[in-house]
Amino acid sequence: MNISNPGTGQVTGVASVTERMRSILDLVGANVVQAEDLRRVPDANVQALRDIGYLRGMVPRAYGGSEESPVDLYRAARLLASICPSTAWATQLLMGHAHVVAAFSKQAQDEVWGNGPDSYAASSVAPAGKFTPAEGGFHLTGRYQFSSGCDHAHWVILGGMRPNAETGASEHCLALVPRAEVQIVDTWFTAGLKGTGSKDIVIDGVFVPEHRIETMGALFMGQSRGIGLHDGELYRIPFSAIFGASFSVVALGAADGMVRAYSERLRGRVSALTGLKTIDSAPSLMRLAESHQDLRAATALIEQDWHDFLRLARGELAPTPDVLVGWRTTQSYVVKIAVQATDRLYNASGGSAGYLSNPAQRFWRDVHMAAGHYYVDYDIAARVLGRHLMGLPPEPGVI
Repeated sequence: MNISNPGTGQVTGVASVTERMRSILDLVGANVVQAEDLRRVPDANVQALRDIGYLRGMVPRAYGGSEESPVDLYRAARLLASICPSTAWATQLLMGHAHVVAAFSKQAQDEVWGNGPDSYAASSVAPAGKFTPAEGGFHLTGRYQFSSGCDHAHWVILGGMRPNAETGASEHCLALVPRAEVQIVDTWFTAGLKGTGSKDIVIDGVFVPEHRIETMGALFMGQSRGIGLHDGELYRIPFSAIFGASFSVVALGAADGMVRAYSERLRGRVSALTGLKTIDSAPSLMRLAESHQDLRAATALIEQDWHDFLRLARGELAPTPDVLVGWRTTQSYVVKIAVQATDRLYNASGGSAGYLSNPAQRFWRDVHMAAGHYYVDYDIAARVLGRHLMGLPPEPGVI
């Protein structure tokens, strides 16, 4: 196995990110209880992910990153989620936010990665903040929820509304702010994804220079100041595609973990009432088979989209509304499938599945928590897709 030199983050050898991820799964598995007790990702997990080079996977090579294939990065994140969905959720966001930072101005990128590629950004992109104009920039004030992995971040990406310089109309913007200039408020007491540390962020009148602010419109349309600074095909993939893919891979990985936990339990489980081995029960095997097929189908759908990301980056696929709406809504659909596959097996696992010592209950809790994110809410996605299929304009306020 080719991995990095411990503590340096310097990758040696040519093993894929997914293969390098396999080298740390035992460590991550040993820390799953600690992650839930801490309610954040254990430091040892973050260090291990840094050591294998995963966390710099979307950092531009110009700043010492590795610009890995998103297909490989997503497969690696799914593998990680099959062991600890909380660690995967938080750290794939810390990793993936480099793609967003690479769309900001060069001056902003120099500030983030000027001292090396191991500088990570957390986020809360909902427009919960208020931008007040000031010379050279804005003062930002607001309180934000769900900033996953913020304890391990050096920067935070925060959303807010500001007036357009030309029209005066309010527009959704993102601001890059040093973590030292915000307050983390520990509100993360949850039933699922307990180890993500998705705490609140409070910012009170902090000055943000103009070069560290981008509009969501510019980011979505590929018109922000960082576009064209980096030649790699990774940076020709739309911001919305990369950001959205982050959530579905964790749900699929949690479902993978449930299949594994169910299968392992099935091999040795004996009915307390009948004394019969569950492995001889046809319904038990049928449920396993159906969930397995569900996840095969979901994998085929989502991996086709990942490969299409690269086709678009290479100029082999046009970013038509059909393509973009398809990407947006397939993310949600595969999460729906992951929940379905997980529920089927959990419901067939008996009362012992509810013990905290049984990983089945953790995968079940985590996949439902993941499915609660706005971006992968299938009711919302179905509204988006249904209107598109009928040739209707997008529903106001539904993205």
